[in-house]
Amino acid sequence: MSETTIALVTGANKGIGYEIAAGLGARGWKVGVGARDYARREAAVEKLRANGADAFGVPLDVTDDASVAAAARLLEMEQGGLDVLVNNAGITGGMPQNPTELSIDTMRTAVETNVFGVVRVINTMLPLLRRSASPRIVNMSSGVGSLTRQTATDDPMTVGPISGAYSPSKTFLNAVTVQYAKELRDTNILINLGCPGFVATDLNGFRGVRTPEEGARIAISLATLPDDGPTGGYFEDAGPIPW
Repeated sequence: MSETTIALVTGANKGIGYEIAAGLGARGWKVGVGARDYARREAAVEKLRANGADAFGVPLDVTDDASVAAAARLLEMEQGGLDVLVNNAGITGGMPQNPTELSIDTMRTAVETNVFGVVRVINTMLPLLRRSASPRIVNMSSGVGSLTRQTATDDPMTVGPISGAYSPSKTFLNAVTVQYAKELRDTNILINLGCPGFVATDLNGFRGVRTPEEGARIAISLATLPDDGPTGGYFEDAGPIPW
């Protein structure tokens, strides 16, 4: 990929998303910081630029059709297109999430951002990505979305707490991503899932054991895959994750 590669990272104003943007920016890419909050978005862009990255802000609420469409227009008109999309924005929906006590609204909220938001952004950005020489899509999932892991162990460090909304939303995202890979198999678009590990972010009350920079590594790796790289895969730093 050339130095003119243009990337968009959703939920990039802080945490893992910010570090993904920083890592891609360090490679000489132009990086769009997708975020809803104006002040946090602009602060992230300013910080990235101060560290030498060619960053720009993209107002973006992944749950809103008009916002996503406006983001696509911005990329088209101001940047000339898009090469790499990293769908990092995500929420837990709030804890605890014992399924016997879980409200449908909590589950709906988690799926709206973690699944429908990803679908909305991908489908809206696809016309831009199709024009790229080496388009990549990275969907940030989690190891807790693995049904194999969820049913094989009770280790909380592996499967997390009981989660009737968040974990299933990531399993749903994994399944949808596989379908995208099947449909896009005969194109040059590579789409994969990345798990950052248990990262200390506000998503988990900063209880994680990895830094946001460490959590960003898998997304950066998948965003920079060669043209003969894998597609439809589910990966963490150590390699493929069992489904």
